[in-house]
Amino acid sequence: MRPAPPIPDDIQAALNVLPDAARPVLVRLRDVIFEVASIIPSAGQVTETLKWGQPSYAVATGTPLRLGITKTGGPAIFVHCQTTIVADARLALEPDLSFEGNRAVLVPQDRAFPDAALRQVIHSALTYRSRR
Repeated sequence: MRPAPPIPDDIQAALNVLPDAARPVLVRLRDVIFEVASIIPSAGQVTETLKWGQPSYAVATGTPLRLGITKTGGPAIFVHCQTTIVADARLALEPDLSFEGNRAVLVPQDRAFPDAALRQVIHSALTYRSRR
């Protein structure tokens, strides 16, 4: 697995305005996105941009992931609401993860980082187009 590249200035600026407790979780999620993408041969390079002021990550084989804060202030991975990413994750990973509607996977700040479950969600998003 390749490590994540340095955080670009615009992405860092977007992260800097988020709550202090959520920021390290979101940076860790960013690292996991790059790690998972590096093991998907067909994914290609990860494009890291800002969408709606949130860090966004896209590959050719998937649907974009955004990192941000929910309305309640917790860190989350956001996906396009018309995909089945959250519905599929809810069926397979509900005990390990929590969700908000059909567009967000909530990431806990007060317990162990659910690494394996989040990697499954990220892999599913990064391969979404190639599986359809």
